[in-house]
Amino acid sequence: MARKAVVLLSGGVDSTTALALALRQGYEVFALSFDYGQRHRHELQAARRAASALGAAQHLVMAIDLGAFGGSALTSAIEVPKNRSLGTPGSGIPVTYVPARNTVFLSLALGWCEVLGAQDIFIGANAVDYSGYPDCRPAFLEAFERMANLATRAGVEGTLRFRIRAPLLAMTKAEIIRAGHEAGVDFAWTHSCYDPTPEGLACGGCDSCRLRRRGFEESGVPDPTRYAG
Repeated sequence: MARKAVVLLSGGVDSTTALALALRQGYEVFALSFDYGQRHRHELQAARRAASALGAAQHLVMAIDLGAFGGSALTSAIEVPKNRSLGTPGSGIPVTYVPARNTVFLSLALGWCEVLGAQDIFIGANAVDYSGYPDCRPAFLEAFERMANLATRAGVEGTLRFRIRAPLLAMTKAEIIRAGHEAGVDFAWTHSCYDPTPEGLACGGCDSCRLRRRGFEESGVPDPTRYAG
């Protein structure tokens, strides 16, 4: 019987690649996405496309309201910054950081793991070509894994040993795109833009668009993204 894994799936390049890699490793994959009060739903549409096309055993979209707190350009009326210097990862935390988002997402994935009898949670976190989010760092993921095995019945009773899998953590965006391409990802399924047009065209100027565009240029894989500018 295949091992089960929960994969956090936003619908972007990284999480979709993580999903494809989990499937390639032989896992029975349960994809988990969140309607968390974000600015738009294009990424959820992308997540549904990817989960269906790649063959996830189940895709759950859970509704939670991180927008009730606000505090982020992705969940409130704060303007999404455009064409800023990407700088050095970790040199500054941008306003697109959603407070405690990965902590919340991983916690809910952990709960589903307990129910499913799954030991592994895959997350597309990256600590090389990213926007400086503190919850994408190796130290955070290692700490969460320790917590997961302290805070759960399965962990305490020793029936499961939970593991946080971050296969993209040390890759550049170009390396991620090449890995996803080799694993069968059609990146036309995916969506990365923080501030798309109502029709879903990528703005081209937010951090996520610029990292995505640069990644495709450096990877040699054709970029299927439809940019507004």
